[in-house]
Amino acid sequence: MDPFDAGAGGLLRQPKAVWATAGASVVAFMGIGLVDPILPSIAQGLNATASQVSLLFTSYFLITAFAMLVTGFVSSRIGGRRTLLLGLAFVVVFAGLAGTSGSVAELVGFRAGWGLGNALFVSTALAVIVGAAAGGSAAAILLYESALGLGMACGPLLGAVLGNASWRYPFFGTAFLMAVGFLCITAFLKEQPKPARRTSLLDPIKALGHGGLASAAVSAFFYNYTFFTVLAFTPFVLNMTPYRSGAVFFAWGVLLAVFSVLVAPRMQARFGSLKVLGGSLVLLGADVLVLGYGDHTTAVVCTVLSGAFIGVNNTVYTELALGVSDAPRPVASAGYNFVRWFAAAAAPFFAPKIEEWSNVHIPFVIAAVTAVVGAVVVFVRRDALNHKAEELETRHAAEDGVTVLAG
Repeated sequence: MDPFDAGAGGLLRQPKAVWATAGASVVAFMGIGLVDPILPSIAQGLNATASQVSLLFTSYFLITAFAMLVTGFVSSRIGGRRTLLLGLAFVVVFAGLAGTSGSVAELVGFRAGWGLGNALFVSTALAVIVGAAAGGSAAAILLYESALGLGMACGPLLGAVLGNASWRYPFFGTAFLMAVGFLCITAFLKEQPKPARRTSLLDPIKALGHGGLASAAVSAFFYNYTFFTVLAFTPFVLNMTPYRSGAVFFAWGVLLAVFSVLVAPRMQARFGSLKVLGGSLVLLGADVLVLGYGDHTTAVVCTVLSGAFIGVNNTVYTELALGVSDAPRPVASAGYNFVRWFAAAAAPFFAPKIEEWSNVHIPFVIAAVTAVVGAVVVFVRRDALNHKAEELETRHAAEDGVTVLAG
């Protein structure tokens, strides 16, 4: 069945609860790239260095990584709807406070609280969408991936439009949009049944004992270092106005969305997931290397082009995390994300530091190497990653408690 079919159960015919959750998910993912176009403006406005401002990403994703151990614990006890609302409430409060910051330290601290709220919301959103969607998990996951791509594309654009007036406005704008999402979910989403078994804080760590899941997480760790070097460090290298930087990362996000939702599934069907993933990682490494050594125009083109490879990688990694082990999907996803988000926290911190210690090219050389290392892990561990556990599909299909932080 075509998931885009507008007939019953198609992607476009979903209950209001699904659209409310998906809409709020778009805004949540917008928060990841929102600060990209305004990083130089924040540095100027708060008299801070690039490495200090990059801590906005580090604090956000460090908290997100640890929150992966908590989200399943919380949602299995208070339910998906309440977890979503709790996460949204955190984002509204801390995004609003971020706009009032008088120093980088305050902004970094508020961004950490924002990261906790975003983790609670995003990690639960897919579970809720799958549970409430018509047409089964395929249409629900596609809708979620579409929300991811749209949010990653629109975040830099919103940051540019609002940030051109003041770097504070994008934070206030996000708080307002998430408040609207809070009201929509309150009005349209009913509470879903709680899981039969409560998730403990250690379950995600235990799940990483599975070789296939551990391999996917380690490979994704190296990949995420590359991903977030592009996302968090490149704006300083491009050194463009908020509007121009926002346009570059909007184009980047559009490619990410198109290749994640439309291109990656077709490539997987033709070549196989691991070949596609390995090849995409190597190409991403080459792209980032050229980005680091090219002139300004080349850097812009390579930044946009990287969105295509990142979109493919996001889709394949998500499927591996959900299907490679015998752990329940919420638990496997939490363990996988716990590992990989540490790289998202590390890259924004180390990339500008490495530039200070060496030159502007070396952070991209290291990012290119980490992408290739991710591909090597896929190749060396291909037997473990090829284990799809077909007998688990029936079990997973019945588990509407799917938890994943995609992208």
